[in-house]
Amino acid sequence: MRHLILLAASGLALAACSPPAADKTKEKAPEAAAAPGHTAEQARNLANFDDLDFNVYSGQKWDEFTRSHAPNILVHYPDGTTTTGLPAHLEMLKPQFVFAPDTRIREHPIKLADGNFTAVQGIMEGTFTQPMDVGGGKMIQPTGKAFKLPMLTVGRWENGLMVEEWLYWDNQAFMKQIGLAP
Repeated sequence: MRHLILLAASGLALAACSPPAADKTKEKAPEAAAAPGHTAEQARNLANFDDLDFNVYSGQKWDEFTRSHAPNILVHYPDGTTTTGLPAHLEMLKPQFVFAPDTRIREHPIKLADGNFTAVQGIMEGTFTQPMDVGGGKMIQPTGKAFKLPMLTVGRWENGLMVEEWLYWDNQAFMKQIGLAP
């Protein structure tokens, strides 16, 4: 079961993540006017994060993560594991789209910035429609159940790129929603 939870956590590591947008493979991150209390740089970082979740992550545009993530980004996951480097982080994100190919984030109801940190709450949604590989040659057949899960990403930015990222969500709630826990 621990392996299953780690796999689900890996798949959910969506550092970032939302609805498929029109395919604009070289679309630039949107510019944003500074909101009250935010500097222009903070507003750019928050706009970059919106693009990351709503367009890049949700659209599985893995090659475009370089617009928001530093090459040697350190990422902290809810289960206590970490990855260093963008390639390792992307490998943690991709499994989510195997068993729930419609995974997306469509909204960020809360967006905060303080100094070179941002905190963004997203609502991640999807449906468990494909077999889930849990390792050791074992697969869990899809339940067809949808999930809608609040998640939070805290990012530390330098020169317009996240250099460190903390991801938070409730794995137990996720497992319940997809029918794999009581």
